[in-house]
Amino acid sequence: MADSEALRTEFRRRFGAEPSLYRAPARVNLIGEHTDYNGGFVLPAAIGFYTGVAAAPRSDGRLRMHSTSFAETVTRELDAGPASAAHWSDYAWGMARTLRAHGLPLGGADLLVLGEVPLGAGLGSSAALAVAVGGALASIAGRSLDRLTLAQLSQRAENDYAGTRCGIMDPFVALFGRAGHALCLDCRSLEYRAVPLEAGPPRAAGAAARILVCDTGVRHRLAGGEYNRRREECERGVAALARTDPSIRSLRDVSAELLERLGPDLDAVVLRRCRHVLAENARVLAAAQALEAGDPGRAGQLLCESHRSLRDDYEVSCDELDLMVELALDCDGVYGARLSGGGFGGCTVNLVRADAVARCRATITERYRRATGHAPDTYLCTAVDGAGPPADETPRTAGAARAP
Repeated sequence: MADSEALRTEFRRRFGAEPSLYRAPARVNLIGEHTDYNGGFVLPAAIGFYTGVAAAPRSDGRLRMHSTSFAETVTRELDAGPASAAHWSDYAWGMARTLRAHGLPLGGADLLVLGEVPLGAGLGSSAALAVAVGGALASIAGRSLDRLTLAQLSQRAENDYAGTRCGIMDPFVALFGRAGHALCLDCRSLEYRAVPLEAGPPRAAGAAARILVCDTGVRHRLAGGEYNRRREECERGVAALARTDPSIRSLRDVSAELLERLGPDLDAVVLRRCRHVLAENARVLAAAQALEAGDPGRAGQLLCESHRSLRDDYEVSCDELDLMVELALDCDGVYGARLSGGGFGGCTVNLVRADAVARCRATITERYRRATGHAPDTYLCTAVDGAGPPADETPRTAGAARAP
């Protein structure tokens, strides 16, 4: 993150007060897309792009927010009704409202938001913002929220105030991320285990997998309808299947055998959505096992299967994402590639052999530029620890979810 002293200095200059600081990282999801809100499995990692928030209390019931990314200051009354949707301030204002409903004594606040996370790229920028705002506001309210509570409140704020019916994955990994590891998370029980990204039996020099993220430059708006529509289609599948088996509460409760037997009775689109979710859950568990066994080749195959399923069954890819995946897979040394995030644009995640990263990165960049006229941003990502105050802030007590 940008120097915390610079953030503190800018806050003092703009608001004339001494702030509390909190930061939250972005994330990349290796595999497990659109499974979190279906009670399934995911395999994300927190990565070293941060959203930092500086905050100081007010007593007039107002939230005055400045974003350096948008060079914009917005003031909203905490007691006012919702403003127009799809504005960055919805996440901060909604988080403040959610925290107050949870019992935190907030009389208003000044907030300075400094974001490094590429916006709309599918790297969890909205969750990083909500988590960072939540941590900063809890600090100035004199309350210590455990990490799981803060993750759940961040999800609620995005659901209720930003219009996106997202699952728990993004805020969870933003808070529980572990350096050098991905998290294999059960989004129903919230149990997880840390999966070493370069662990396993001895490998040939340079064969360890690295995470390369490639940004198509196509920006999505998940609150624009398609993301929520996919969730509604899954819910329609659950409702139809539950008429046969009332114990079914989510797609997590549906076996592949049951879906195969009852699938002909489902709407064809709904069937494809359900089929993706069930297969993706199995791929997540298999990919985690492959990485733990030091088999990035197998993990890469599963990433490729995931992309095909997201493209054909879940229909959340786009031409640019498909092109970026194809270009990566043409490079020697790429174990696997897929879209990462909600889809409809954003980034691909690629598992690349360590000794091939520089060559593959240059090749993908040049070929994508020739094909589209746009030079993509690419990021060699390292898994980092989850959210918290910067090192020079006083640490607060934080709880932990269950880790089997």
